[in-house]
Amino acid sequence: MQLTPVPVVRLIEEFSRLPGIGPKTASRLTFYLLRNSAERAKALAEAIRQLHEKITFCSCCFNITESDPCSVCGNQNRDQSIICVVEEPLDVIAIERTRDYHGLYHVLHGVIAPVEGVGPEDLKIAELITRVRVSDKVHEIILATNPNLEGESTAMYIARQFQGMAVKVTRLARGLPVGGDLEYADEITLSRALSGRSEIR
Repeated sequence: MQLTPVPVVRLIEEFSRLPGIGPKTASRLTFYLLRNSAERAKALAEAIRQLHEKITFCSCCFNITESDPCSVCGNQNRDQSIICVVEEPLDVIAIERTRDYHGLYHVLHGVIAPVEGVGPEDLKIAELITRVRVSDKVHEIILATNPNLEGESTAMYIARQFQGMAVKVTRLARGLPVGGDLEYADEITLSRALSGRSEIR
């Protein structure tokens, strides 16, 4: 005999699939929604529904957006000569918070991780190379992947793809902690890392 109703079990299972949420947290979230009003649950469901209906990826930089191109790629006041390459859309938000960077972005949507079966072809690396080749404006690529093993490997792989091309490839300075994630860095640390970036040779 099953004591927990099926809809409750199903929601706990769905919450458990989210990153960083284990069975206990999933159960707490489910029972929180159960205790609250139906309107609160409907608002959450509606927000999730709109997330997939209204959000798309920019066809140029692959950041999340409501319109294509995104507000950054469509802004002619941004510095068109620099592209900052990041792992995830959250990293764009982190760098924008510094208010020190005024160029463009390119979101890879992950890093090269052979153990997890993620290779260069699974990321937006080919699109980055094409984007730089067809543009005569891009003079610098800032590799802003996270300072961990996968981030470093991805940065080195991308740097090798641009060898022999007339574009400078730089890496964020070591103001960022090794093993940390860009999205958790404070604005001052990120600003210093941006201003102290160095060319990859």
